[in-house]
Amino acid sequence: MSSAPVQQPSESAEFSVEAVERALQQLYYDPDMAQKNVAQEWLTQAQASPQAWHFCWALLSPDKVPEIQFFGASTLHTKISRHWTDLPAEQHESLRSQLIAQVGHFSCGPKMVLTRLCVALASLILHTLLDSWTTAVPDLLRAFQGGEGSAEVDIRYQALLEVLVVLPEELQTRKLSAERRAQLQSALTREWSSLCPLLRQILRREEAAGPVKERVLRCLVSWLALDVDLGESEGLLQDSFTLLREPELFDTAVETIVSTISQHDSQRFADSLLKMLPQVLALQEQLTKAVQDRDMETSHGICRIAVALGETHCRALLEQVDHWQGFQALVNMILSCTGMPGHYPVDETSSSLTLTFWYTLQDDIMSLDTEKQTLYLQVYRPLYFQLVEVLLHKARFPSDPDFALWSADDKEQFRIYRVDISDTLMYVYELLGPELLRNLYDKLGVMLTDKTHPSSWQDIEALLFGFQSIAETVDISYSDVIPGLLGLIPLITADSIHLAETIMLTIGSLAEWLADHPLMLPGVLRLVLQTLSNADLSVATVSTLKRICRECRHSLRPHANDILTALQEVLVKQIHKSTQSMWLMQALGYLLSSLPDEEVLGKLLSLLSPHIQQLERLANEMPSPASKLSTVHILGLLSSLFSTLDLNAQGEGQEDVRAARSQPRTNPVVVVLQQVFPLIQNLLSKWVKEAEVVKAACAVFEKSLKTLIRDFAPLVSQLCELIGQLFSAYPQACALDLTGQLVHVFACEKEHFPPITALLELVTSITMSMFQHGARDHPDVADSFMQLHTQVLKRKADVYLSEGLDVKVVFYCGGHLGILSFKFPETPTVKATCSLFTELISHCEDVPAVREVLQEDGLLLLQTLLEAVSGQSCSLLELLSEVFFSMSRHCPSLLSLQLRDALQPPGFPSALLTPEQKEHFCQQILREQVSKWKVRDVVKDFSLLCRGLQ
Repeated sequence: MSSAPVQQPSESAEFSVEAVERALQQLYYDPDMAQKNVAQEWLTQAQASPQAWHFCWALLSPDKVPEIQFFGASTLHTKISRHWTDLPAEQHESLRSQLIAQVGHFSCGPKMVLTRLCVALASLILHTLLDSWTTAVPDLLRAFQGGEGSAEVDIRYQALLEVLVVLPEELQTRKLSAERRAQLQSALTREWSSLCPLLRQILRREEAAGPVKERVLRCLVSWLALDVDLGESEGLLQDSFTLLREPELFDTAVETIVSTISQHDSQRFADSLLKMLPQVLALQEQLTKAVQDRDMETSHGICRIAVALGETHCRALLEQVDHWQGFQALVNMILSCTGMPGHYPVDETSSSLTLTFWYTLQDDIMSLDTEKQTLYLQVYRPLYFQLVEVLLHKARFPSDPDFALWSADDKEQFRIYRVDISDTLMYVYELLGPELLRNLYDKLGVMLTDKTHPSSWQDIEALLFGFQSIAETVDISYSDVIPGLLGLIPLITADSIHLAETIMLTIGSLAEWLADHPLMLPGVLRLVLQTLSNADLSVATVSTLKRICRECRHSLRPHANDILTALQEVLVKQIHKSTQSMWLMQALGYLLSSLPDEEVLGKLLSLLSPHIQQLERLANEMPSPASKLSTVHILGLLSSLFSTLDLNAQGEGQEDVRAARSQPRTNPVVVVLQQVFPLIQNLLSKWVKEAEVVKAACAVFEKSLKTLIRDFAPLVSQLCELIGQLFSAYPQACALDLTGQLVHVFACEKEHFPPITALLELVTSITMSMFQHGARDHPDVADSFMQLHTQVLKRKADVYLSEGLDVKVVFYCGGHLGILSFKFPETPTVKATCSLFTELISHCEDVPAVREVLQEDGLLLLQTLLEAVSGQSCSLLELLSEVFFSMSRHCPSLLSLQLRDALQPPGFPSALLTPEQKEHFCQQILREQVSKWKVRDVVKDFSLLCRGLQ
């Protein structure tokens, strides 16, 4: 049925019942979103009108549909919570009576209307509890008790309980002063002692319906947030434990018990905790049966309860030394939850809940005084060894056929679960120490040497997983079992990908140990290189070889040829994916770094020859998606190799290499770069507008530059020319980043800096021209441009004294961009802009052009800054404040004049500011020249004033 559309809100709008109903019809059923928005706005204004006190009751009429009744109840809550002072005091009692009556009428539903009316009643109680209706809670208990027949009693109890549930929640969400909130909480808390007996009485009624009991439990949770006395709640908590036997109430009972236990303040009630302990332990039988019946929901719930008690109150229970046996029983119960039968997450989901408890228990034991710590270590040290066994058992892979049936999501959850177990084992090692490694080693030895009882690959893998977990993060260099472990590994028949992968990762975790024990390297390398051609073990094997080459590079000379041959073979055959191929090149870089210079060049050319030949072919091909992918891949291989090939690295036992490198020589990497330079230049001429290719090419030089440092000098002029060509053809951020790297390395090299200066002039001119056509389309270039000139100012500020590079151009380029960048969505661009101006201003004295430009247009900069501060969030205010601090510190007299001029226009930068506030801000900024943190606070306060938030 169509109805007349609601008009735009106005002050003279008539908010009648009929009009409200039409608006609701439009809101719920009109397909036009614009009309819905008009209706929403009109209804909001209707709720705020004085007429709402009257039409809300009409909307609650029994003949109205639930949606209209709900709006009536919501309107009533809005009026009571937000417009209470509009209602004369003599009408408060009448409103209360009407509201209680309406709650009674809707006690049978609809549920959404009843809940909203209860929230409205709760809001009324909070308004009157401290003065005119101090007996609100007892009055409610009387009003909703009684009734004829069990069904009617349940209905009235449901209404009462709904009010009691929402009352503390309304207090928590209401905006109140701290003093009034505390007064209301105290008043409500005093009523808890009279509420508890009634709630227990309702729970114990045999004829009480499930929903009624569920509301009682919800009521307990709600009132616990008021910090009621846990001792007074003991009976209710005991009843909650009893309800765990009722399947339909099990979940709610669990939530109630966990919420009660998790109240941290309940540590004050040690007696209550001790009474709770036997109740939790009594759940062991129910837990055992649930596990036997494979009832995951029940076992999960009981596990949550045990962990909540142990984790939340571990320290409090440990302090009760006379009751140590009860707590030990709880710990054993949690251990049984950790060792829940079956595989996580397919057969069970509870064991993961327990892992943080073991951290808590360990920390709390070690924080006790010496006497208690000694006592508990005697008790729990053996238990932690049991825990390790349990964790390794839980980390076991299922059988291959079963694992193949798992979903991808289950496999990922299992992987994360093993990571969590690994972290736990690492932490437990801090408690158990080297004895744990010895324990694992002995078990592995028995498994591998006892032929009468062959072990499954899963058991072997789990033990190696334990070793790897510990060795990955803990210093085990003093352990005496590592040589034995490395001796046992070749005895393992890796008939599973998972086992073979863990073997590799275990070896990788021992790389630092191998660096100190090079005699063990031959056997380990033989095993790793044999596995290198297995694509299924790509990640584990390649990462392990990379770690060995990085940590043991100074011991690898005798094995260099074997490693190079194996690596070259897998790279040519392209066995591994792109990422792993990059890792292999990094491994080669580490390896070649340890060889004498005369050997490096030959091996380097031999290694790169196939890739250079492929690049030549690609350079002669027509551009295509496939050739682009191959080009980026090969350039990535080169940059990965050059990122780790550092011939200046020195290690122990490398005196002969160091002596050779002290003589003047051309770095082999430079020789290779000079050979491939024309090839890269040719490729870039074809791909100049392809950001991915240009970025990959720039990375080759950037990685080389970072490693070679000043050895890169022979290539500086050539590279500057190439960057200029690239940037002239198609400006890209990576070219500016590479220029910045050249500035960083060669700022103090007079011989090599002239081509860099010429490049700076060129890219600055091009960028200036580009910004004049709009900087918003190139935020990455803007960011890199700012960073480049910040680098120049830091490393070589005198370059701005030349005629070719005018600091005014940089300022105006940065200034125009700065104005825009404060509106950029990209925070890095704003950060880079602020860094540039902060550094630029610091050269006010030593670069005359900086002072000139600040005198001429510092006002523009300040206006831009003030405009940004007035509308900026806190995340960027610290960056903006550093520019103010730099001006206050380096040119205070200039700032004194220009800041007042900038703030002089009325309404700038905010109409909310008074002249006095502006002057106060000026004085605070000008006064502070020492602490940038104080300036940050001043700017932050000023921003809040501008936005009307202070």
